[in-house]
Amino acid sequence: MKILGILGSPRIKGNSDILLSRALAGAKEAGAKVEKIILDRKQISGCKDCKKCNKTGICVIRDDMSEIQGKILDAYAVIHASPVYFWSMTAQMKAYLDRWCVFFAADWSWQKAYYPQMKGKRIGLITVCGDTNVHTADPVVHSFKSTAQMTGMHWLGDVMAAAGDKGEIAQNAKALQEAFDLGRKAATP
Repeated sequence: MKILGILGSPRIKGNSDILLSRALAGAKEAGAKVEKIILDRKQISGCKDCKKCNKTGICVIRDDMSEIQGKILDAYAVIHASPVYFWSMTAQMKAYLDRWCVFFAADWSWQKAYYPQMKGKRIGLITVCGDTNVHTADPVVHSFKSTAQMTGMHWLGDVMAAAGDKGEIAQNAKALQEAFDLGRKAATP
């Protein structure tokens, strides 16, 4: 089984990256193969809302997202990690998530071709915010949790942590353990 990690932070080895790496370590310990995609190193354009993918299941935009979509389809579970930027996810993560439109028909049901691979797929989230109140990330959690609920994917849960300076999260044993446990849960049938 494969667990895919999607990093929405442009700050490599930052707090979101550290927690995502811990989650992938947990998945690996549970026997999964893991892969991390760093969105900031990919070319992903925003959705044009042309609705052509609703009919064909293929996005007209030619960029790195089509490769990522294939990896999502092949994964047993997808764990996302994003810092909070102005009470939301990063621009990189938002562009990525908006491009999930390719998986859906016009009525927001799964494309028939993708339904067998997406229905019940496991999805989890890690958020890190500079505010000491981790619920500053609630809008980000809402986006991912609502997507899972609307589509019938299996919501694994979320890890919400607070850290400001790069690498600070490495001192937060609770957040590190929660991320590790999320990864193990993602890889446990």
